[in-house]
Amino acid sequence: MSATGTGATGTGAARPDTSPNTVPTAPGRRGVVVGPVGLAWRPRVFWYTVAALGSAVLLVVLGVAIGSTWITPVTVVRSLLGLETGPDAFIVENLRLPRVLTGALVGLTLGVAGALTQTFTRNPLGTPDIIGVTSGASVGAVAAIVLGGGTYSVSAIVLGGGIPIAATIGALVAAVAVYGLGWRGGVQSYRLVLVGIGVSATLDAVTSYLLVRAKITAAAAASQWLVGSLSSTSWTTVWPLLVVAAVAVPLALATSAALGIGQLGDEVATGVGLAVQRHRLVVIALAVVLTAAAVAAAGPVGFVAFVVPQIGLRLAGTNRPPLLLAGALGAVLVLAADLLARAAFPWQVPVGIVTTVVGAPYLIWLLVRHRKEMSR
Repeated sequence: MSATGTGATGTGAARPDTSPNTVPTAPGRRGVVVGPVGLAWRPRVFWYTVAALGSAVLLVVLGVAIGSTWITPVTVVRSLLGLETGPDAFIVENLRLPRVLTGALVGLTLGVAGALTQTFTRNPLGTPDIIGVTSGASVGAVAAIVLGGGTYSVSAIVLGGGIPIAATIGALVAAVAVYGLGWRGGVQSYRLVLVGIGVSATLDAVTSYLLVRAKITAAAAASQWLVGSLSSTSWTTVWPLLVVAAVAVPLALATSAALGIGQLGDEVATGVGLAVQRHRLVVIALAVVLTAAAVAAAGPVGFVAFVVPQIGLRLAGTNRPPLLLAGALGAVLVLAADLLARAAFPWQVPVGIVTTVVGAPYLIWLLVRHRKEMSR
């Protein structure tokens, strides 16, 4: 005779409740259920995310306050709330706020895109910078500038459709090329990274060719854009990026559970019912759209998508970069880099130069560390 709660196994151990309204969790870990979505509660991830978002808000206020004319943070907040009028309010709302918001959204989208691709490839080097997506977006955008004769500061028509659409097409073509060339009955992360490096080099050569063949004015505009700059941003830059972030970031967060299952390997993920190939295509598409939107708005701001997911991974202590934390840290990094570029130098330094100075040593350190681990 079996005891109560043993079930059909007769082992004496109660079965876990796997009904749709519950979330199986590890002992001592609570779950959060929102409709059909169940997430494990991780206080450490939550509080670091809140801290990063709070830091981003603080940097937004400081970024608007600091400039050729100092505006007190109180005046900035009052202007943002619509309680201030006059020259200061005009400077805040029309000159500085679009630049700061663009920086925050660029960091957010690149951070989430980097976390998606690093998780998908299971490789810290698998970022849009490395696997060709950024280079593809750059080719598309530079082609729109050079062949179309417009930039954000010159042509509102190109701004409204040309550069964002061209960047998205370029990023999509690059992603398809990398995925197709990396496919051998499946996609291995190391192969995807190696193919991505080759595709990136090819696309960078195409960008250089476009610059050489362009008129001097178009080449100068494209060259300034290619280093990653927020200097020519306006409200017409903010709105397309905001729309993409508002749609793509929640969709990316919705893939979080599937990303976690994918970390177990293709066979296990397929065994539990995950459509692996369809999931990968969705993740790639989201990463492409997020990267293309950021590149179209500010140029290829280097190493953000590479650095912040790894910082978030180490802060959170998880087995993969948390998406929202990576996005919040990306906003913090770009805002801080832009603030440093404007405040620490007597001339305008593009934000992409600062992020590259931060990210390149980290890449070297990661490669050296990986080599030491492989030699053990």
